[in-house]
Amino acid sequence: MCCHWPTCPTADHPNRDAARIVAAHPEQGWSLLCNGTVLFDDTGELLPGGEIIPPHRTPRRHDDAPGALHERDSSGSPV
Repeated sequence: MCCHWPTCPTADHPNRDAARIVAAHPEQGWSLLCNGTVLFDDTGELLPGGEIIPPHRTPRRHDDAPGALHERDSSGSPV
């Protein structure tokens, strides 16, 4: 399916999400990649053969969360 150079990763490659977007529908929460993978906003995927890849978001660290309160030691430095 891919006509880019260098070619994008195939749908069976672990790095399949790196393929280029050929159709984006952010209002519906999904994009079609040039390797035939449908990538959903929640990081779930639907592969061309019908296989479903569940969402695989990495959990945010507490201190990376927006507006998170950071603990400080007695000198006032972040812990």
